[in-house]
Amino acid sequence: MTACVPAAAEPEVAADTASVSPPPAIRTIAVPPAPAPPKPEPTGPADFVYSGELTQGGWIKGQVPFGTRNAFLNDTPLELDSSDKFFGAFDRDAGGEAVLRAEMEDGSVKTKTLTITRREWNIQRVNVAKRPSGSSESWWKRREPEWLAIKAAREKLTGATGFSQDFIWPVKGRISGHFGRQRIYRGGEAGSYHSGIDIAPGHGVPFVAPADGVVVLARTGFSLEGGLIIIDHGGGLNSAFLHASKLMVEEGDQVRQGEHIGNVGSTGRSTGPHLHWGLKWREARLDPLLFVGPM
Repeated sequence: MTACVPAAAEPEVAADTASVSPPPAIRTIAVPPAPAPPKPEPTGPADFVYSGELTQGGWIKGQVPFGTRNAFLNDTPLELDSSDKFFGAFDRDAGGEAVLRAEMEDGSVKTKTLTITRREWNIQRVNVAKRPSGSSESWWKRREPEWLAIKAAREKLTGATGFSQDFIWPVKGRISGHFGRQRIYRGGEAGSYHSGIDIAPGHGVPFVAPADGVVVLARTGFSLEGGLIIIDHGGGLNSAFLHASKLMVEEGDQVRQGEHIGNVGSTGRSTGPHLHWGLKWREARLDPLLFVGPM
């Protein structure tokens, strides 16, 4: 009988603790913060830069300080183009000072005080009573839509940049009416002042755009203006041409300085053929002579 011999047990493998290394310690390396990006170099002036005619009925144009968020002439907002250039102006009866103000992106405010010189106007004193200013209901019924069309045209923003140009005469001829003249009637009552200049070169003579712009109104048959063209030059500045016998442009047309836009006439309320040229910035009426100089 064969005896059963138990199988030999598998030998235990002893752990070689001497040959096992501990896991390496985790080291934290401090990464220095990335340097702040350099501040952008200024691409504009540090203060207001401007030129113009700082007088009643005059104008100013220039560039606002670099970093300007909003800019004003007194309390009137200035329209800035892509280069931060602006146009502003002074009414015929402007006071002796005006203030340019820039609200900066960092919250600060920069100002520049301007001295506005006064002018002597052609004042005629006449020993007659002023006519009643009230208009009949029937007349206003016709006039109101014309007035509203003119108001809406002057409020249009077209992006024009002609305000930055040196203006030229729309037509040359005898100046039959100067800006700012006014009558004082018996009793000291003042009439409205002349809001532009009248140029009388003769009936049918062509007149041109004094600067680039967009035609925002071109109509005939207006009760006072007759044939009327209004051009937006941008920056809040626009030209109006009254009493035209013929219009060569339409609303929405872009015109270039020197382009033929109409012909002189005697339409509307006019005593003879002439071109009335008026310039307006916001609510301020301006003297065209201060834009073009002597003829």
